[in-house]
Amino acid sequence: MSRSVEPHAVPAHVLLVFVDGLGWGTDDPNINACLTYGGQVFDFPRSPALCKPIDACLGMDGLPQSASGQTSLLCGVNAQREVGGHVTGFPSPSLREILRERSIFVQLRERGLDGIFINAFRPIFFTLPSETQWRLSVTTVAQLAADLPFFTLDDIVAGRSIYQEFTNRDLIAKGFDIPEMTPAEAGQVLARNVALRHFTLYEYFQTDRAGHSRDRGRIEAELSKLEEFMAALLAEVGDDTLILLTSDHGNLEDLSTRGHTRNPVPLMAWGPGSENVLKTCGAISELVPQILTYLTPES
Repeated sequence: MSRSVEPHAVPAHVLLVFVDGLGWGTDDPNINACLTYGGQVFDFPRSPALCKPIDACLGMDGLPQSASGQTSLLCGVNAQREVGGHVTGFPSPSLREILRERSIFVQLRERGLDGIFINAFRPIFFTLPSETQWRLSVTTVAQLAADLPFFTLDDIVAGRSIYQEFTNRDLIAKGFDIPEMTPAEAGQVLARNVALRHFTLYEYFQTDRAGHSRDRGRIEAELSKLEEFMAALLAEVGDDTLILLTSDHGNLEDLSTRGHTRNPVPLMAWGPGSENVLKTCGAISELVPQILTYLTPES
């Protein structure tokens, strides 16, 4: 899974694929399903993709958690240190303040650049009071902070967005009249939309749910779907686009626990600037500054 693009060039577009709960595990197939799912891309360190392990603990004791880890990732700061520890679930008031001021979407707007969180939301989201929306996921708050619009299920049908579970099977099971997509079809939809903006964020968290289940078959199935999705995305996306894939904490790579891990997470890169971003970034908090460096026009 590679692209014949000059690795030192400056990208015109950046896509960040955020995969929740994907760690860089040990070389033990008894506990690490990344070694047994049948694919290659997430078989670290043997993956054919350009990749490296990066730190998700950020100097704090305890297990990395979603709210603080995602805030660090999407703001380019050590949020764990700023709030005094790892924060689970939805962002705390302190994390929300960091997101209000330093969400990547806010920083892009301040630089005159456009970005979007491309995940589609179900109708219930749009009926919620504003104060409730602000208490939802980090990715949601990051978008709210820049006063950006959210995609609807109609946008999925129109090919403008994809769902967090990109096959749409979850939506269909809930009774929504949405066409089912293969992982490859979803990857193609995402690829076609990346060229419309400077920066695009896509979040996939079925991996974290699978990791918490400790079900090897479920984890392997998620990794297989994700590999098919990424292959189609990379085959169709433009040569001027840098694609990055990373996570907020480890989980599914260790079947010995239902919880998160202190393992590093992978940083994977394809396209212009890929070698430099891997050279530059050693922690999840260092990715956004590098993305902004690429996208900010020289003065």
